[in-house]
Amino acid sequence: MLGKRGFEEQIAALDALRQGPEEARVGALRKALGHRNNFIVAKAADLVREFNRASLTPDLLAAFDRFFENPVKTDPQCWAKNALSRALATMEHQDAHVFLRGMRHIQMEPVWGGRSDTAGTLRATCALALVQCRSLTEKDLLEHLVELLADKDKSVRVEVVRAIEQVGSPSASLLLRLRGVLGADEPEVLGACYGGILRVEGVRAIPWVRRFLASGDESAAEAALAIAGTHSPEGFDALRECFAGAADPWFRSVLFSAIALTRQDAALEFLLDRLSKESLDAEAAIEAVLRSMPSQEVIGRLERLVAGNPRLARVFATHRKVSS
Repeated sequence: MLGKRGFEEQIAALDALRQGPEEARVGALRKALGHRNNFIVAKAADLVREFNRASLTPDLLAAFDRFFENPVKTDPQCWAKNALSRALATMEHQDAHVFLRGMRHIQMEPVWGGRSDTAGTLRATCALALVQCRSLTEKDLLEHLVELLADKDKSVRVEVVRAIEQVGSPSASLLLRLRGVLGADEPEVLGACYGGILRVEGVRAIPWVRRFLASGDESAAEAALAIAGTHSPEGFDALRECFAGAADPWFRSVLFSAIALTRQDAALEFLLDRLSKESLDAEAAIEAVLRSMPSQEVIGRLERLVAGNPRLARVFATHRKVSS
């Protein structure tokens, strides 16, 4: 067991490798990767990744394997396995079995009132790393990834959607479409599906994603932001048409933000028009424009438009301060 002083000294010694000679790094990192303490191994793995020391891949693999033995005791919170998997992914390690092992790992640890799985980050990291393994056919890769679409950890489901997106094929896009149509998941997961489909298929998928705007809920907000991310005239048109029929004030403000984020000149003019007419949506339009990181020219236009209206001038000043 390491005492507090000894632990701190070893961490400090690893940090000092950044300033030390390069020839001294490999030996020190190899020794640290063989340590029993999972935090020290995690620190060493992060440095291997930072220094891009591919020659230490066998040591990373040995440590990764070691911390699957009695993992709750040897690697609480999966600190070592998380860092080791990130390092192996950075080295573009090609043994799919390594990442499949991480993808399938569940580590239940004692928490107040019961037990909790601490391996979600590990599963997500390994799912993304699996995409780069060239030994897998696309069919096999998607078969492995689809299993995690039902993971109990929301963050894992989000990351596996991103992994499927990275496959970038028609089959991957269809899989994301199926997940989106099925719904019944957290808005962040569905939003990752919408965004992934648009990045794989381009603007031709906007009409398909647009259907999810109709609900006006948090998932619809994710769809709006995904459409905004296309930065396209088609995206602005879809959001503007949805806005015309939206009644809920919260969702209208979401659509304003999404419209601003399309970065289209026509979208900016649409928002500024709400100010010039002093519509009921004027305050939301001001906030949306300022949140979109506008140029000084646009800020100047906003300032001139609200100059004659004390209420809107206060709104502008408040949101200008927050966004700056």
